Amino acid sequence: MVTESPIPGSPNPALTWRPIVPGDAAAYAVLLNAIEDTDHFGEFYDEAAAAELIGDPVLDLARGTLVAFDGDVMVGYSLAAHKPLAVHTHRVMLTGGVHPAHRRRGIGARLLAAGIASARQLHAIHHPGLALAVDAQNNVRNAGAAAAYSAAGMTPIRWYTQMTHPLGEAIADAAVPTGFVIENHSAGTDGEFLAVRNEAFADHWGVVPMPEQQWRGTLSGWQSFRPELSFLLRDSATGTAAGMILTHSWDSDTEATGIRDAHYMLIGTRAAYRKRGVASALIAHAQHAARAAGYDRTSLEVDSASPTGANELYERVGFTVAGTQVRYTVEF
Repeated sequence: MVTESPIPGSPNPALTWRPIVPGDAAAYAVLLNAIEDTDHFGEFYDEAAAAELIGDPVLDLARGTLVAFDGDVMVGYSLAAHKPLAVHTHRVMLTGGVHPAHRRRGIGARLLAAGIASARQLHAIHHPGLALAVDAQNNVRNAGAAAAYSAAGMTPIRWYTQMTHPLGEAIADAAVPTGFVIENHSAGTDGEFLAVRNEAFADHWGVVPMPEQQWRGTLSGWQSFRPELSFLLRDSATGTAAGMILTHSWDSDTEATGIRDAHYMLIGTRAAYRKRGVASALIAHAQHAARAAGYDRTSLEVDSASPTGANELYERVGFTVAGTQVRYTVEF
């Protein structure tokens, strides 16, 4: 545990700096929600959801995290998540933020510098023979974050569009293509979902294969995962899983906003099955299931330069733009 002297202009006698630990989940949730109230990412957290973030199996708490406390209140955080598998370039993703009441006191700059240093340390441990890129993503409207990234040598490299769909009568029907069947997610098909993910996104920017431990520790393992709203489209003739849609929903978001949102974490089609209506059929089926289950809307995030033209597909089936995230990077 490290303490430091007061930051100029700070009313705090000192802040305590240390790695995050599982027992910080409640304080972490409070900080994330305070940041959300100002920066509007569209994400609210309760203690359980925050605990899942801390428990990410690829997060090295000791080497890759730093939090600042003012007494018992967490006022800032930085997390660096390395990739278990990497090809050509190892991309380490940073997430972080500072409580709005504690900004412009140097906390964010220290946390960002610590995150970049952590990324370099993790890179040296896991992928020393590859190039390193350190990434961070933030709301396009967050000028303060953009200035901080620029000061740290990071530049914008990618834009991601956040989209929503109101369900109701707006669902665009799409028939299941002839020769295919739709199946719900199950323990028996979980591995096929992962296989589709790894193949379908192999040609997407910055995406690398995801190992089973990471998949089951996050995407299909979190409490927010909704297997009843996640589906696989199978080729009846060959038995091949052609595409999948993976859905999450956060109770903390519903409690904070009153809107029950089904978020499509992944929509993927194997390359050999593209342009055959696979994604459209999966989306229509999942949206009908969400509406029947009482959800108010669906949402997703898509790379604005998606190589598969996913943006146009989502617009055709009724999704509209709700916001934009910017990816910043620095290379070493």
